[in-house]
Amino acid sequence: MTYIVNGRGFDEEPAPGQCLRTFLRQLGHHGVKKGCDAGDCGACTVWVDGTPVHSCITPAFRAEGREVTTIEGLGSPGNLHPVQRRFRDAPGFQCGFCTAGMIMTSAAFTEAQKEDLPRALKGNLCRCTGYRAIEDAVRGVAGVETAAPGKAVGTSVGAPAADDVVTGRAEFTMDTYMDGMLHLKVLHSPHAHARIVSIDRTAALAVPGVQRVYTWEDVPRKRFTTAIHTDHLVDPDDTFVLDDTVRFVGQRVVAVLADTVAAAEEGCRRVVVEYEPLPAVFDPEEAMAEGAPQLHGTADPFVRDPVHNILFELHSHIGDVDAGFAEADVVHEGTYSSPRVQHAHLETHGSIAWMEDGRLNVRTSSQSPSIAKVKLAYLFALRPDQLRVFCKRVGGGFGGKQEVISEDLVALATLDTGRPVCFEYTREEEFTTASPRHPMTLTVRLGAKADGTLTAFQVRNVSNTGAYGNHGGETLFAGGAAVMIYRCPNKKYDAYSVYTNTVPSGALRGYGMTQPAFAVESAMDELARALHMDPLDLRRRNIVRPGDPLVAMHDGPDDVMFTEDGLGKCIDLVDEALARTADEPPGPEWLVGTGVASSLHETAPPTDHVSEAWVTLGDDLVYELSVGTVEFGEGTSTAHVQIAADQLGTTPERIRLVQSDTDRTGFDTGAFASAGLFVAGNAVLRAANAVRDRILEFAAVHTGVHVVLCSMDDDGVVCGDRRVSLAELVALARARGIRFTAARRAYGSPRSVTSNTQGFRIAVHRVTGEIRILRSVQATDAAVVINPAQVRGQVEGGVAQGIGFALTENHQVDADGVMVNPNFRNYRIPTYADVPRTEVLLVESSDSFGPMRSKGMAECCINPVAPALANALHDATGVRHRALPLTPERIYGRLAGSRQAPTGRTT
Repeated sequence: MTYIVNGRGFDEEPAPGQCLRTFLRQLGHHGVKKGCDAGDCGACTVWVDGTPVHSCITPAFRAEGREVTTIEGLGSPGNLHPVQRRFRDAPGFQCGFCTAGMIMTSAAFTEAQKEDLPRALKGNLCRCTGYRAIEDAVRGVAGVETAAPGKAVGTSVGAPAADDVVTGRAEFTMDTYMDGMLHLKVLHSPHAHARIVSIDRTAALAVPGVQRVYTWEDVPRKRFTTAIHTDHLVDPDDTFVLDDTVRFVGQRVVAVLADTVAAAEEGCRRVVVEYEPLPAVFDPEEAMAEGAPQLHGTADPFVRDPVHNILFELHSHIGDVDAGFAEADVVHEGTYSSPRVQHAHLETHGSIAWMEDGRLNVRTSSQSPSIAKVKLAYLFALRPDQLRVFCKRVGGGFGGKQEVISEDLVALATLDTGRPVCFEYTREEEFTTASPRHPMTLTVRLGAKADGTLTAFQVRNVSNTGAYGNHGGETLFAGGAAVMIYRCPNKKYDAYSVYTNTVPSGALRGYGMTQPAFAVESAMDELARALHMDPLDLRRRNIVRPGDPLVAMHDGPDDVMFTEDGLGKCIDLVDEALARTADEPPGPEWLVGTGVASSLHETAPPTDHVSEAWVTLGDDLVYELSVGTVEFGEGTSTAHVQIAADQLGTTPERIRLVQSDTDRTGFDTGAFASAGLFVAGNAVLRAANAVRDRILEFAAVHTGVHVVLCSMDDDGVVCGDRRVSLAELVALARARGIRFTAARRAYGSPRSVTSNTQGFRIAVHRVTGEIRILRSVQATDAAVVINPAQVRGQVEGGVAQGIGFALTENHQVDADGVMVNPNFRNYRIPTYADVPRTEVLLVESSDSFGPMRSKGMAECCINPVAPALANALHDATGVRHRALPLTPERIYGRLAGSRQAPTGRTT
């Protein structure tokens, strides 16, 4: 069969039934991505005779004799297609995994399609950007700026990998192939709780191409936690690589290793497993009851009460809440629930392992190769020098890749066979086996005086950690931020992380704060209405101000400090923005309402967080910056380069970045909880300052000018009235055996806080319950902004993800514990048509301990979104919804008493 790809003809025979996506990748066109393999996300878009198609659902044989164009054939870094240039200059991407598909789709747009982007982009999903940046790219709106030497901070410079991203040349985890590579697939449990009686692998091993079938008897019998933290003791060791007891539908039972993916999948189908089903429990309240099925034994002392399935519990009180409620003029109590939701990063989990010079190498899609290395070394009894773990560009994370859930199996198989092994999750496996957000149910009780002063604040939080406890305790602790945001002399917080026979929960953007924020901010809105107060005035009266202690669970000393009223400023900015326009409803059948919510977020996690950075001035006069932080769309690569360039008095173009490789970078706990900027950025700042100081000191001695009169000047040093080139200084230093290099570490303490306020004005259809967002505005305490375009993009992306959390997304599980919507089409993350433009307002402050007094923005922006929408819905309809998501079906079901309500009704 003859094919023409990117102008080159060749003869090739695809496998029977092979889709065009895998065929093109087999030919080396790795810009064609896998996001869903169901035609839902558009990451695989290519042109066939100039028409965009989803190659994952296009049979390869249909392209025979036709002109196929991939992103690599559209343009190259030195000769960009106009649309590639626009996506680079907007910038129209964050992680970049969806970008090739977005470009291939939009580069074929007619003018009419450009005027109807909701329809034209309906087949392309982006989880990172919130779509505004993509719209700007399509319309040719540029946001990237050029930085002058030493003036990089505060400038919207482009990402270091921008040209590679828009041309499809940026390498992601699976964008490689090795000779002799084997493929691993997993057989998953059909039972929510069962003991494995026997496993017969005979038929599986008889499948042509199957090399190994691994069961629980073939793996190290070591307990560990898949969660990634520097201190593994904050999580329970309750997990085995493979186990003889399964505790949720989807748990891996057997791993099959074969020459091809198809053979491995067939091998999984041929394995015969005999199970002894056990009683299962899915509701955390039922799991804590007497006589409930017990999921785990008593082997791990971390588990607080295994008999009642309580992984972890917190009980704290400050003052006397009973007395506080007694003196209150108004008491409000409500119970609020948030569902399990998925990260839905477009790049699925996956790892590739191989042996090289007697060492195990693991290439993985992770947010922390350093911690992954520590865990693998423990599991397989390897010395640190026997193991390398590294990441290429990672296609989104949002906390989902703060786990070790693919690396262990490829390491096992490669150490056994000596051959390269690849394990790539399917989209269904992402939904059914990867760790989603914790479902939480919170009962909030608030007491206040008639003037709005809080007298008592009580919260009970029950968190469903699922079958295993990865992140179960830490997310529970993090939820205290929703209590910390308000002053109150009497606080009580009781919280339980509970095992159930459901998919293990994990880390997701907002990390344990998003769900409590929904509950507390909804309750504050209800309290305000009971007091007949403006909800913003109630918040203004009670929010913590500079000088107030940040009290959530205890009133002892901590390392969190703030000296400026960022939260008060955020509230005022959103109030003013919403007051500027009235936002008329689409028609008489629509009700209009306004809602606001706030949140407070610590700028680094309370657990140990450490990062090391190295800076070296090379003989080519380019500074090499080495830092372990992974780039997955959070923008730390760009920020690190900007910080280094700023301190070294040069431009970003003269910084060469090496990252996320345990052989080539220092230790880094990981890119999560905004620590990629706050902690790793400080390490970069210190290393760059150390190299700068060494250069200046050397130049001062060389010129005889006092060092205080010397300054960096791009590719030289100015000493008094003399300028010395870096080339001359490097040559002199080399002759004396001196190198301009330095390594520095930074830690996540002391910490600052950042704050956000989100406002929405929405329209609600009286009959159908549909919500349309008329206006979205978020103010955030960004402190010193490293890159304005990136900060705006992170906030927009967080708001878009929060809209999905609030309105559409729900990990639906049936009575047997089976997820019934494990695909994009039925799970429904927001599309371009669902996401409004968000007005982003930045509050500048200087109380941060971050680099250049900056604060990370990627994590916190999602937290106030859901409660602001819920509050707007109540304002429009007079009906309070205390459970997410706010779907039209749920709204319709409760609108009967308010369909004739006047627009803007409040109660």
